[in-house]
Amino acid sequence: QVQLVESGGGLVQAGGSLRLSCATSGTILAFNAMGWYRQAPGKQREFVATLTSTGTTNYKDSVKGRFTISRDSAKNLLYLQMSSLKPEDTAVYYCSRFQGGATYWGQGTQVTVSS
Repeated sequence: QVQLVESGGGLVQAGGSLRLSCATSGTILAFNAMGWYRQAPGKQREFVATLTSTGTTNYKDSVKGRFTISRDSAKNLLYLQMSSLKPEDTAVYYCSRFQGGATYWGQGTQVTVSS
């Protein structure tokens, strides 16, 4: 089993920054990809950013240039640096990890951006 725990969410004004962290524990195998997703009230969960094991990154168009996904492999941490935040970025942000043919999810962390 793999456990993912997100942290770093909170309330921030538009234009501000936050850094989300995702700590991985449990049966850690070589991963295929890790990523960040978000779900706003009344909406489906959506892709935000992914990072493959080869270092390839991919971003949702609306966050390109504002968000950066990265990881610290030694500490089994995944990050999402978010800058120039907008009210439409408000959502619960989830960390995911795809390894061994299974996808694991964290419990989410709330990000609220006030206008």
